[in-house]
Amino acid sequence: MIRITKIFTFETAHVLYNYDGKCKNMHGHSYKLFVTVKGKPVNDLNNPKNGMVVDFGDIKTIVKSEIVDVWDHAVLINALSPHKELGEDLEQKGHKVIYCTFQPTCENMLYAIAAKIKSRLPEGVSLAYLKLHETENSYGEWFAEDNR
Repeated sequence: MIRITKIFTFETAHVLYNYDGKCKNMHGHSYKLFVTVKGKPVNDLNNPKNGMVVDFGDIKTIVKSEIVDVWDHAVLINALSPHKELGEDLEQKGHKVIYCTFQPTCENMLYAIAAKIKSRLPEGVSLAYLKLHETENSYGEWFAEDNR
C-alpha cells in the first residue's frame, strides 16, 4: 500500500455563530490543504497509469472541483444559524457565499472535505488523511482510521 499527497491552497472567509472569542467577527484565512490517498500502484505495462496509485492530476481535478473552486474567495456561513440573514445580505451585494449545515470551523470543514473527496475517488483508491492549515501554526487533521 502506498500513500501519495497533493497540497492545495485557497482563500476563504468564515463567520462563527455564537463564538466567544475575537474570531467571532467575519474573517478569512489562507488555507493549506494536504490530501493523502492510498492504494496499490497499477502494475500493467499497457496501462498509461502504470506505476501510479492515482494520477496526481486526477486528485487535482477532484479537489479543485469539489473544494478549491467552490470555497476559494467565498464566505462560509452556517445556514442553520441567524447568520443566514447575513449571508443573504452579502449575496445581494454581490459576494460569494457558501451555506453550510455546520459551524464552519476547521474541524467541520475537514469532515465536509473528506465526504466530498471520498465520493469521487476511483475504485481501489481511498482517502487516508487530510490536514487543513487555517494559519501557519494552526491546523486540523482527519485520519481515515478514526472515521470508520
